[in-house]
Amino acid sequence: MSDKQDSVELLKETNAGIQMGASTLHELITDIQNEQLRGVINAAKDEHDELGDEAHKMLLQYGSDTKEPHPAAKAMSWMKTNIKMAAEKTDSTAAELITDGCNMGIKNLYRYMNQYGGADPSVVRLTKRVIKSEEELRMNVREYL
Repeated sequence: MSDKQDSVELLKETNAGIQMGASTLHELITDIQNEQLRGVINAAKDEHDELGDEAHKMLLQYGSDTKEPHPAAKAMSWMKTNIKMAAEKTDSTAAELITDGCNMGIKNLYRYMNQYGGADPSVVRLTKRVIKSEEELRMNVREYL
């Protein structure tokens, strides 16, 4: 039997992770030179938007609202992205930042799935879809590292 609170908490963390990823992709897109890489990032942004919409709908079904990413995490991500891109504005740098972000997101989502083990299977499936999306994005940017 699933635990409503675990489901809500996992959804909130999943949604916050999606928001972090979408925000970083949005920041990087204007600096991308390679059209194929830009296409990969645009497709990932669209997928993040769809997954975020789904997470938000599920949260509403549980009578909860979304959770914003932690301000410190958001600020650190923004600083890392902008400082690295200012130092070396290349597709390789962008691919490295995306890879690091995907790794962090995957790690965090697995941790939250373990922490909120009583979550409804539909919530766990959504979180696993987000993980799969991050793994695919990480794979798709490898050739640009």
